[in-house]
Amino acid sequence: MLRDMSHAKPTDDTIAILETASQLRNLGWGAYFWDQVEAAELEQSPPARITQVHRNTLHIQGANLDLMIPSLHDVTVGDWLLFNREDPRSSQLLERKSLIKRRAPGHDRKEQLIAANLDTAFIVSSCNNDFSVARLERYIAMAHEADVTPVIVLTKIDLAKNIVEFVSKAQAISKRVAVVSLNARDPSASSYLFQWCQPGQTVAFLGSSGVGKSTLANTLAGNETIETQEVRASDDKGRHTTTGRQLHIMPSGCAVLDTPGMRELQLTDVSIGLEETFADLHALRQNCRFNDCAHDKEPDCAVQAAITSGKVDVPRMQRWLKLVAEDVENTKILAKRRMREKSKNKNVKSVRKHSLKK
Repeated sequence: MLRDMSHAKPTDDTIAILETASQLRNLGWGAYFWDQVEAAELEQSPPARITQVHRNTLHIQGANLDLMIPSLHDVTVGDWLLFNREDPRSSQLLERKSLIKRRAPGHDRKEQLIAANLDTAFIVSSCNNDFSVARLERYIAMAHEADVTPVIVLTKIDLAKNIVEFVSKAQAISKRVAVVSLNARDPSASSYLFQWCQPGQTVAFLGSSGVGKSTLANTLAGNETIETQEVRASDDKGRHTTTGRQLHIMPSGCAVLDTPGMRELQLTDVSIGLEETFADLHALRQNCRFNDCAHDKEPDCAVQAAITSGKVDVPRMQRWLKLVAEDVENTKILAKRRMREKSKNKNVKSVRKHSLKK
């Protein structure tokens, strides 16, 4: 006969387990990560999430765990580790459920990891001269590729003369992406984002400097812990306030990533993301006579036919072709770089092995 435990007093061990589970959940731990570990592992190597990445150190947090450790290779904010107390550098990186990345700025052509294990990306843009459909499309493609839900958040509606125009342009980008317009400084703004900010969820604010990302993070937190700045009145351009990516744990149990504005967003490895962002154009190209149709003057081009009939906007088609070409080029270059680095590492290991034999 089963014993009724509904009125039983919980033991200290039970309370500790429940408190640990609650702390991990607030940090974003869930079934995806539970499935990767064995119970026995957790006693020796507790889960910890990277909340900040510095030049030589990482800030990690877990259940009753909050400390700085030496940097690890190829990790980013939002990653989960099985923390090795004896040798932090040997901590195990868990498989990511999502990863947002870009081609790093400059001529070095490296890949830069932006954030891992996000559920939602709030792509923030102001209702002023800084608004750019092309930039929003880039962010959306990047989010789709990472299997992260993109949500366009339009801010500064209290200063805009024609909010409807901005909302209409944002909604026209994709039927699959929700558009929210709000005043980031209004305490009620958090209610517009509530459905994506549930306990255990991880969200990120992405966008240019000065669009209100840090202000929104403060609004969600219900305090002013994150520094903010005003934009320049002359051109509506923002200044970098957030200088590094940092994961903040909200009182609601949602993890929020505040990021610096990205002046340059070069796409790489986002072919699927582009297909989802420009789903209508991708569907049309399947009906072109030639598989390698450039959608210019080729006969029986379905995309050109749609333009002639007024179903497709020419600037949008041009932006799509530009992003596809950019992605192909960057993906090709980074693939070659990875091969060179892999070959170099292999040679280094071979030399070390040969030296040890001597």
